[in-house]
Amino acid sequence: MKINREILRLSIPAIVSNITVPLLGLSDTAIAGHLDADFFIGAIAVGSMMFNATFWLFGFLRMGTTGLTALAFGKNDQREIRAVFSRAVVLGAAIGLALLALAMPLREMLMAAISPDESVRQLASDYYSVCILAAPALLATTAIQGWLFGMQTTLYPMIIAVSVNVINIAASFSFVFLSDLGFIGVAYGTLLANWCGLFIALIMARRKASGGLWCGWKEVFAKGSLKRFFTVNTDIFFRSACIMGVSLATTAIGARLGELTLATNAVMMQFFHFFSFFMDGFAFTAEALTGRFAGSLDLNLLRRSRNALLSWSAGMAAAFFLIYCFFYSPIVNLITDSPTVRENITEYHIWLTLIPPLTVAAFIYDGFFIGLTATRRMLGATLAAAIVFFSVCFIHSDGIHLPDNDRLWAAFLAYLLTRGMLLALQSRQVFSRRFILSLNPQLT
Repeated sequence: MKINREILRLSIPAIVSNITVPLLGLSDTAIAGHLDADFFIGAIAVGSMMFNATFWLFGFLRMGTTGLTALAFGKNDQREIRAVFSRAVVLGAAIGLALLALAMPLREMLMAAISPDESVRQLASDYYSVCILAAPALLATTAIQGWLFGMQTTLYPMIIAVSVNVINIAASFSFVFLSDLGFIGVAYGTLLANWCGLFIALIMARRKASGGLWCGWKEVFAKGSLKRFFTVNTDIFFRSACIMGVSLATTAIGARLGELTLATNAVMMQFFHFFSFFMDGFAFTAEALTGRFAGSLDLNLLRRSRNALLSWSAGMAAAFFLIYCFFYSPIVNLITDSPTVRENITEYHIWLTLIPPLTVAAFIYDGFFIGLTATRRMLGATLAAAIVFFSVCFIHSDGIHLPDNDRLWAAFLAYLLTRGMLLALQSRQVFSRRFILSLNPQLT
């Protein structure tokens, strides 16, 4: 097998689909940035953070599903492939319905945690109240996309992601500027796009399935497989909680530092998201290939794919470092018309340039560990990194108090660097034959 060709086969569609995600964030922020007031940008930042925080906890629906499906694919176990799909979609839909029932207390809890200015609070609350109506569709679609990655296809997830984001951008623009809904039209665009996405995802999954998708309720609740499914996903759930805690704290601290800092950080985070979603194209490939080769016990291809993916990741980090060094200003100007936000971002340019080299390891090693379902080690690394974040943020030589924005960004990047390095230090054990068999005793 030509590893680089296989990596590109999987990575290019994933990168194309992921590029639409930061474009969506850019478009939402850009729409808000052209509504003649800085607080609209802040409202998008807070509302999006509340919406994302609700769903980040359930990222296991994609990640756990990818790893378990890829292992089953490597073994050519069609029964388990259907069972993973069925469990993941049923669980996603059930969690989505529960979130709808808890929408109001969740909204108030998240709003209290972030505590934005009054000019932002009501707009962000309205945004969240509309977007949460998409919960069942979004979570079920997330599970299906994870299953498709595990089935070694990134083309179908690309079709889903691109379709959802194109619908979202078009609908949001139309609702805001053509239907006179104003700011809340952005949220209605997101709601419509996510329900359309579920319909598209089911069509794509049916095209990929061999012999059907549904395994039956008895297989869904099969004791041994169900226990493994929940063990993997529980680890990822608590890992996601750590990530959510850091992300919420980053936004909450920015909000407490004032309206201008909140708007500035919202724009700066788009640089991080653009790099992260681009890098996730290679991380998704890492999940698919490592799970597949672990499932077939082909350790030679497993290690060759790891080494090739590390090389590709290093190249991407170098490319983005140069872009962020020399071409950041046109990107900022595209996002916002606000001269105060533009000027403020220039003061923090150094943090933009450090994003690619300091965060690349966290992305690619996440992909390796998810593909091998080495989820307990991922949880440990993320928890340790979160402790580093809060330590850098709040522990000063003269006591504990609110950090300034430079310290906030230093803490955020230190967290990602720590996460990546801890995973890298454990990778030798994770890629050993002994470790793979210990995680997958049925492969013997």
